[in-house]
Formats: sequence, C-alpha cells, structure tokens
Amino acid sequence: MKKDDCIFCKIANGEIPSETIYEDNMFRTIMDLGPASKGHALILPKQHYRDLCDLDKETAEKVFPLAAKLGNAMKKSLGCPGINVVQNNGKEAGQTVFHFHVHLIPRYEEGPEMVSWAPEKADPEELKLTGAAIRNAL
Repeated sequence: MKKDDCIFCKIANGEIPSETIYEDNMFRTIMDLGPASKGHALILPKQHYRDLCDLDKETAEKVFPLAAKLGNAMKKSLGCPGINVVQNNGKEAGQTVFHFHVHLIPRYEEGPEMVSWAPEKADPEELKLTGAAIRNAL
C-alpha cells in the first residue's frame, strides 16, 4: 500500500525525481539531499510502512542484504573504510519522515564523529527486570 500524502512513497515510486543509485521491484535507493557525509544514501521501500515495527516479513528479510550490497559498492567506489547503517523509529529516536527507511552513511578516516554515545554502567538487577519485561511482551 502507498500513502498519497507521503513524500517518501512519492520518491520511491518515481513521482518525485531523485538521484537514484539502485532500484528493484521493492526498493529505491536515493542520494540523501541533506547528507551526513559524501555518499549518504536512503533505502526506501516502495510500499508504505511507518517504521521498523510496521514492516512485513518479506521487506524485513530483504532490506539488510540490500544494505550490505550497497555498502560494499560504497566502499569500492568511494574509498570509505566504514559505513553506518542507521534506522530511526519514532520522533524520540530521530525519525522525521514516517516512512520506514534506512540511512547508509559512508564513514571516512578523520571524518566527523556521529552516531555514537558514551556507554554507562548497567545495574545487573535493572538489566534482569528490563530483560524480563521485554521477554514477557513477546
């Protein structure tokens, strides 16, 4: 299903022009208009899914192998030694367009720091309680 008022549905389905680097029957991958680094791309499903939790099984099974294929092409063509694969879910997690998409962000030596955090020490009892809560919700 496509959503008429979704800009990523329109881009993914060719209604709005984009710099497309890959396309098949399920996905279009485009260059990001606000890149974090040279080569930053977005994998967009042609069907509308709000976020990761809304994905169907077939799309979920295919998106990360596609990310690997594109990541290898980026490393080969751009000479980047690393790639961040970023997928935000929900406003609080940084999602700004509510159509599932995956960011592929090439990383270069001496490039800016991004997608990082300072690990904190976890309380073992809190880990146990949190783990049990998640398991019970499955």
